[in-house]
Amino acid sequence: YHLAGQASVSRSWHDPWATLQDNIRPQLNILQAMIKLKSKARLLVVASNEVYGKVQPDQLPVSEDTPLRPDNPYGVSKAAQDIMALQYYLSHGVDVLRIRAFNHIGPRQRPSFVAASFAKQIAEIEAGLREPILWVGNLDAQRDFTDVVDVVRAYALLVKHGHSGEAYNVGAGRAYAINYLLEILLDLTTTQIDVKLDPARIRPSDVPIIYADNSKLRSQTGWEPIYKFEESLQRVLDYWRIEIKTGASLKD
Repeated sequence: YHLAGQASVSRSWHDPWATLQDNIRPQLNILQAMIKLKSKARLLVVASNEVYGKVQPDQLPVSEDTPLRPDNPYGVSKAAQDIMALQYYLSHGVDVLRIRAFNHIGPRQRPSFVAASFAKQIAEIEAGLREPILWVGNLDAQRDFTDVVDVVRAYALLVKHGHSGEAYNVGAGRAYAINYLLEILLDLTTTQIDVKLDPARIRPSDVPIIYADNSKLRSQTGWEPIYKFEESLQRVLDYWRIEIKTGASLKD
């Protein structure tokens, strides 16, 4: 399971070269090592839905056949990983699976990601550690959110049942607006909180809506998501409440 690398779109805008290095070079090292050692291991390479970029409404839900048109440095790096994996499969026979993972949510996710960011801010406000203002970016974007437990289940099933060299979307197959995500989290607290826009959280380029056609994953592995969206958000908020209460997150 190759998941190492830089995973932030926002960070990729600030340092695109580091993002390309951090995501492409390690995978190249792994593939070269597999050839040198004549390894028969199966390699699962995790890319991202960001490889698709801005898709047109008639292209939704996004299938694995949708052209790769990344519109940010992170997406470019993940597209390079995906294509590199295919090239080593075709040229060297490396047993590789190309995963295009859509948005994850769950406990322990870094607060640079939207659900964790909102949940952490709410937990800090509840604990009296910050003023009752929740700072947000673009709330209109719609994303395909899947609980991290379901994502990991999909990876394990694909390693067992996936077809070598193939690409697979891993996502729940539905889109939720960031604004709806925020509403759910705010409904889970009794604290009065004002919501304000932070211009620093607005990306130079943002995909309005994207969600997966996961029929290939489901048909070949039998995978179905277990966690409901609302349950996942409750788990995220509960995690941050414990982290804030114990002081563990103060090191972030």
